[in-house]
This record gives sequence, structure tokens and C-alpha cells, in this order.
Amino acid sequence: MNVDDLAVLAIPAVLVTGLVLLGLGLDGRTREARRWRRWMGRFQDWATQAGVRGVRPWHVVAVCGGSGLAAGLAVLALTRSPWLGLAFAGLAGWLPIGALRARRRRRLRELREVWPDAIDNLASGVRAGLSLPEAVAGLAERGPETLRPPFARFADDYHATGRFGTALDRLKDELADPTADRVIEALRLAREVGGSELGRMLRTLSGFLRDEQRVRKELEARQTWVVVAARMAFATPWAVLLLLATRPEAVAAYRGGGGAVVLAIGTAMAVAGYRVMLAIGRLPTEERVLR
Repeated sequence: MNVDDLAVLAIPAVLVTGLVLLGLGLDGRTREARRWRRWMGRFQDWATQAGVRGVRPWHVVAVCGGSGLAAGLAVLALTRSPWLGLAFAGLAGWLPIGALRARRRRRLRELREVWPDAIDNLASGVRAGLSLPEAVAGLAERGPETLRPPFARFADDYHATGRFGTALDRLKDELADPTADRVIEALRLAREVGGSELGRMLRTLSGFLRDEQRVRKELEARQTWVVVAARMAFATPWAVLLLLATRPEAVAAYRGGGGAVVLAIGTAMAVAGYRVMLAIGRLPTEERVLR
């Protein structure tokens, strides 16, 4: 076999190798793009559930960075200890995220509580002779206060386009709530299938949601002491440290490397204990599977 034969054989091998490498690169970029879209979708759901639609990740980062920087500089000016300033900067930087998480939990709890009443209103409207789209749009006036604004926008979308499914999709995106997903898909199925069992289906769904909410409230009442104890156990060392920072002899102990080690170990233990206690007292959260 001469050199020309080797060259002829090498050309297809090089082409195949190049195509394989190109495919791997494109597949890697595709996976990264899918992962990024999935992460952004979760963040948008999280922001919507917290009631802060339109917020971007960099907005949260900017607020956390600004609050952490302000708190760190204030403690540094007060104590002249960079390690204390860094510790309180980290704590203050986490507070906006904690506030958004608390707001999200409170809003999801409010939505879970009002959905049974909203479904009862739907059943009443259907029993009174309204069509399903008109009964859903009527929740903008007769529904619970928490749900009236999104259902008012649903009514505008439906009256403008006449497309019930499209208006339901927009309502689902606006609420971004697992319970809302179940209700909306049940309404979509009832619209597509039809039949005379719509009222019974709505009453059954309302009863199921009430039973679920009653069980969850009982569990939350029993687990409240765990959450309160976790928050107190986490906040107490920081309050004591802030009080110690008002005494010059205590601040001097945290200016050196030994103070930095003590702060690092204390922070790690406080965070680990807080996370463990929250894991013990946390109830399972429903994921959005009917997007």
C-alpha cells in the first residue's frame, strides 16, 4: 500500500472524525442551552410564585450584593474588623433571598386556601346556566380577592381572542401554581370532553382540595415549633456577636487569623444546624408537573 492509498483512506476517516466532534460540540451546547432554559424556567416560576413577576436573576444578585456591601461596610466602620464585616455582609446578602422565599411560601399558602371557594363559584355559575368560559371569566368579579386580578386578565384574553385554551395557558403561566395547574387542566379537559358531569367534577375537585388543605394545616401546626426553633437558633449567635462588637476588647479578638477561624467555624455550624432543622420540619412541596 503506497502513500496515495493511505491518503485516500485517511480522508474519509478525517471527515467522519470531524463530523463526530462537531456533533458532540453541538450536542454539548444543546444540553447547556436546555439546562439554562430549564433553570430560567424554574427561576421565573419561583419569582412568579413570590409575586414579583418580571424580576431577572441579576436583579436578585444586585439587591443581595448591595445589601451585603452596605452591611459589611457599616460593621467594618463600627468594629474595624474585616472578618466581622465579611460575616455580616454574607448574612445581609442572604436576607433578600430569605424574604422572597418567605413571600413565596405565604402566597402559595394563600392560593391553596382560596382555590376551593373559587371552584365552588365555578360550580355555581355552571349550575346557573353559564358556559364554562363565562363562568371562569366571572371569577374576576365573584371570585376570591387574591384570584381576581389574574382572572380579570383571563377574561380580557378570552373576550379578545375567543380562544379558551390559549387564555388558560396564559392564566397558568401567570399563576405558576401547582394547584392552579391541576384546576386549569381539569377545566380544559371538561371543555374538550363536555358532558353533564361538569358540576359534579367541580364539586369533587373542591372537596379534594379542602381535604388536602385541612391535612396540610394540621401538619404545619405540628411542625411550626421546629421552624421557629431553627430560626431562633440561627439568629441568636448573630445577635450575640453584634452585641459583642460594641465592646473594643471583644472586637480585638476577631481582628486576627484566630478570629477568622472562629467565625468561619461558627458560621458553618449555624448554617448546617439551620438547614438540618428545616429539613426535619419541612413538608413536601408540590412540583409543577402539568405545565
